[in-house]
Amino acid sequence: MKAKFSLGPLILLLALLFAGTAQAVKPDEVLSDPALEARARALSEGLRCMVCQNQSIDESDADLARDLRVLVRQRLVAGDTDQQVMDYIVSRYGEFVLLKPRLSLRNALLWGTPALLLLAGGIFIVFSVRSRRPAPDSALSAEEKAALDKMLSD
Repeated sequence: MKAKFSLGPLILLLALLFAGTAQAVKPDEVLSDPALEARARALSEGLRCMVCQNQSIDESDADLARDLRVLVRQRLVAGDTDQQVMDYIVSRYGEFVLLKPRLSLRNALLWGTPALLLLAGGIFIVFSVRSRRPAPDSALSAEEKAALDKMLSD
């Protein structure tokens, strides 16, 4: 018997492997200055689409993502630095808009609390197991041994 080999699944697999991320930036949003456009793209890749939540605003087709892309470009044209643009966006939408949150005490507590709770639970378990152990038998003093012998002989 001759085995039949289909190229369809192989072509589909190759297409999925080599497919890049779709860019949702519309031609009317693109800045005429290539340097500013490159900065806008770099900033957009670090901002989360508040609708999609797992895509950058550069990849999202949502209206809010488009508004954020336009806002980033407006701020850059106005002369803001990259840090000023990010600070402005964060001040309006909160730190959740950042795909990579900034390191701060608040974030450290958020990420470190589970580890601290596990450590505290481990310490609690160790101390509770130690407190349940029976105390080691101590040798009887001579007086106690004499009293015990007297009780047993009666």
